[in-house]
This record gives sequence, C-alpha cells and structure tokens, in this order.
Amino acid sequence: MKNKYIIIIFATILLLSAYIFSQSTGKSEISIADLIVQLESEEKPILLDVRNPNELKGELGHIYNAINIPVHELEGRLSELADYKAKKIFVICRSGNRSRYATALLNKAGFNASNVKGGMIEYHKVKK
Repeated sequence: MKNKYIIIIFATILLLSAYIFSQSTGKSEISIADLIVQLESEEKPILLDVRNPNELKGELGHIYNAINIPVHELEGRLSELADYKAKKIFVICRSGNRSRYATALLNKAGFNASNVKGGMIEYHKVKK
C-alpha cells in the first residue's frame, strides 16, 4: 500500500514539473520570418545569441548587434541583461535547442524572452 502512494506522489510531481516547464516555454517562441520583421522595425528588439563565441565566426556567422552570452554562462551573467528586463528578448542559437533552455531560464528570472525556432540554421535558409 505504501508503494502505491509513493508512485502516486512521484507521478504527481512529474506531471506538475512538466506543466510548469510547458508554461515557462509555452507561447514563448518566434519564427525566423517574424524575427526578421521585428529586426527591421523601428523599435529593435534585443537579440541574445547563446552560442559559444567561436560559433559566431563559423559558417552561420551572427546577426548584427546580437548580444553574445553562451548558454552555459547565462545564469551567472543575468545581471548583464538587467537593463533589458522590460523589453522583449529574442534568444537564438544554432538550431533552437540551447536557446529554448535559455529562454526558459530568462522567463523564470522575470525577463520577457522568446525562443527563435530553428535558430541560425533556419535564419540562413530564410535569408537566402
């Protein structure tokens, strides 16, 4: 009987964790096409590139004026983004995986962040 309660508690915690994660990442995505429109608007959004600095020099390059903070350093460097807390931040990486994690971290810290779906790979497909 005790094992049954442990399983129920564990399942509840697992479901609650999945719900919280989905809420923190839920509608916080933007397509490359929408990002390009935002970047070309008068009120430029904040673009955060969470790739490693050497990746910015690679074949995918980088987007002009993007702030670069590698994802593994982001939590310790959140203070560098404090001036942008009231602004929309778009988070990009190579394919959208690291930026998804970074977006959740930023939103949990009170920022208004959106993941750029497809990352720089998709950006180059659309921009060509």
